[in-house]
Amino acid sequence: MSESPVKVTMKGDEAARVPAYFISKHEGFVGSIKTFIEDFVVTEIDINGQQVKTGQVVQTAGCASSEENRSNAESKENLYCSGSQEADVSPDWAAGSDTPLPALGSFDLDVILGPSVSEDLEQFVMTLREKRPSGPELSLGSFSDKHQRANVHRAVRHRFPFLLTVTIQPEIRVREDPDYRELARLVREEEAEDFFRFIDAKVRGSSYTFGPDDSKEHRTAVHHFLNRRFGKLVETKSFSSQGRTSISVRLREHGKPKKRTGDDRKEEDIYTAFTLRKENLETLEAISYMAAALGVLPSDFTYAGIKDKRAVTYQSMVVKKVSSQRLKEKAGEFEKRGMRLSQIRSVGEPLKLGRLRGNHFDLVVRDLRPHRASDEHLSNADVHARLAALVKEAVENVKRRGFVNYYGSQRFGSGQSVLSDQVGLALLKEDMVSAVRLFFSPEESDDPHSLAKRHFLQTDNAKEALALMPLSKPRERLMLRALNRYGTGPDGCVQAWLSLPHSMRVFYPHAYCSRVWNDAAAHRLSTMGHGVRQGDLVWTQSGQNRTEDTGETTSPQIHVVTLEEEQAGVYSLDQVLLPMPGNSVKYPEHSMRTWYQERLAGDGLGECRFRVSSLKLNLPGCYRPLLAVPHNFSYQLRRAACSHGTKKQESGTESLSLSLNFDLDSSCYATICLREIMKCDA
Repeated sequence: MSESPVKVTMKGDEAARVPAYFISKHEGFVGSIKTFIEDFVVTEIDINGQQVKTGQVVQTAGCASSEENRSNAESKENLYCSGSQEADVSPDWAAGSDTPLPALGSFDLDVILGPSVSEDLEQFVMTLREKRPSGPELSLGSFSDKHQRANVHRAVRHRFPFLLTVTIQPEIRVREDPDYRELARLVREEEAEDFFRFIDAKVRGSSYTFGPDDSKEHRTAVHHFLNRRFGKLVETKSFSSQGRTSISVRLREHGKPKKRTGDDRKEEDIYTAFTLRKENLETLEAISYMAAALGVLPSDFTYAGIKDKRAVTYQSMVVKKVSSQRLKEKAGEFEKRGMRLSQIRSVGEPLKLGRLRGNHFDLVVRDLRPHRASDEHLSNADVHARLAALVKEAVENVKRRGFVNYYGSQRFGSGQSVLSDQVGLALLKEDMVSAVRLFFSPEESDDPHSLAKRHFLQTDNAKEALALMPLSKPRERLMLRALNRYGTGPDGCVQAWLSLPHSMRVFYPHAYCSRVWNDAAAHRLSTMGHGVRQGDLVWTQSGQNRTEDTGETTSPQIHVVTLEEEQAGVYSLDQVLLPMPGNSVKYPEHSMRTWYQERLAGDGLGECRFRVSSLKLNLPGCYRPLLAVPHNFSYQLRRAACSHGTKKQESGTESLSLSLNFDLDSSCYATICLREIMKCDA
C-alpha cells in the first residue's frame, strides 16, 4: 500500500478518543445510523464459527436482531493478551492466578430487602464494627419463597461476608460470624472479607492468596486456624515469591462446605444455556434483573462477551443453579423488560469469557448524502448515481484494505462529561480521591443520576447522595455505600474502588491504555505511512486461530521486522501489531518506542509499573493488530422505506438508505468500520 494516510476533521469527544486517520483515500458520504433500534443488529458468532441460533422464542415470537460487541476490560478483548490481570502471585500448585471474586455490582440490597431494612442492616453492621458486641441479631423479615430466601442469603453474605444468615422459617436473621472475628484478629479485615467471599463462592479448585507475611510463627497460627475451621473444605500452603512469603488457600476438588444438603449439591451442578435477545439494555443490566428474579447471584451467569446498549443483540449465556424448566417459567416476566430467551437447554459447564469468534452485523445507514454541499443541487437521478458510485468505491476499499482497528467511543463512555480514560489515568497515578471525583462528575442535565452525583461533589455527603442515586445505578451506589462507611479521604476512596468487582475496576485503566493505543495507531500511520518498516512488530504465527477452543488467548509469536525484510516486502500492514501499554509488552524498535515513552511521561506515567497494588490491579499489556478486515461483506442501496414514516430530504430529493452485512473478529468495532467507509463519525 503506497498511498499516504488520510486525515479528516471530526467534531466532539469522538475526535479526541478516536483519531480521524484512515487507511483509504475515498471520499465517503454522510448518513444517519441507529435512527431506529433495529438499524443496528449484532448476532454473536460462536467458537465454531456459527451465528448464535435464535430458534423458537419462548412465550412469544419475535424478529431476530442484535448489536455491536463492546468488550470490557476483562474479556480477552485484545486478540493477543499476555499475562494475568490479577496482581497476586500464587504457587504452582494453585494453577496460576487467584480466581476473581464474584461480581458485586449488580446486586443492590435496597432492591432485595427494601430501602428500610437495608438501612437497618447498614446500621447493624456499623454497630458491630464500632462496639464489637457479642451475640446480637437482626431480623431481615419473613420470606415465604425458597428462591427469594436463597437470594437474600447470597446477597447479604456476599455484601457482608462477616455475617451469618440463619433461617428460622420463614424469617431470616443475621449475626456476626465468630469464625470471621477470629480470622480478622490474624489478618487484615479486607483479607478476611475476601477470604470469606472466596469460601462462599465454592469454585472447586480455585485459590485465594493472603498478603506477604514474613513471620513464620504468625503464618503457623493462620495455617492452624484455617485447617481447624475449614480443613475439610480447603488446603493451605506457604510459598515464596520475590523474597516474600505468603499463604495460599485452595478449595479442595472434592471438598464440601459444612451444612450443604443433597439438594444443594445437585443445584450446584445445574447449568442451563440459552440465547438472549435484548434491546436497549446493557448486558450487566439484563443479568442483574434476571439474577434477582431467579434468586441467584449475577456471578452465576456466564457469557462470551459484553454487548452494547444502543442496539438489539443476540448472545449466548449460561446460568448456574437454575433448571431449564424454571428458566422457561420466567421467560414471560423477562420479556416485559426487553429480553427474549430461546434455545433453552441443559449443559454441563459454564460459558467462558472470550469464547466467541466475533460478531455478525446487520446495519442500516439512512438519509445518505454526499459530503460536498454542491452535489445536493444535482437532480434526483444524478444524486442517486453519485451516491451509488461513492458507496461502491468506499465498500470495495474497505473490503480489500480493511480499516484502522481503533477502539470505539463506547470504550471511553461516549456522551459522558468525564470519559473513562480520564478516570483510568487518575487510578494509574494512584490518585484515588481525584479518580472518585472524576467518576462522580455529573452530566449537564438534571436527571436523578446527575443530581445525585452533583450533590456528592458539592457536599461530600455520601449518605445523602446514596439516597438520591437511582437503584438502576449499581456502580455508583456501591461506591457511595463504601464512601459513607469508610469516609471520603484517600483510604476511604481506596475502599470505594475495592467495593467494585475486579472487572469493573480494571475497565478504567484499560480505557486509558486504549486511548493511548488509538493515538499510537494514528501516529504510526501519519508518520510512517502504510508500508511495513524496520522495527515494526508483526504476528508470525500464521494459520492459528486468534482464540483457542478454550476461549483463552495464546502468547503471540512477536517478531521485530529487519531491514532486509522491509526491503523484500516480507510482511504486509495487516500483520503489524501495536502494543497496548503494560508491564509485559515489547515496544516497536523505531521511533514509535520514543513516542510511547514521551506520551506516557507527558501524562505523568513515566515511571508507571502498570500495577495498582492497593486495588489489586495488574496491567500486563497486550498486542492489537493495526488493521481489521471485515468478512462476508455485502451491501444494498435502497430508496428510503416508508414503514418508519421516512420523509424526503429538505431539498426534495428522495433519500437513499444503505444496508450493510458483515462479520468482524471479536473486539473489533462496527462503528469504526463505518467511519472508514463513510469518512465521518458513525
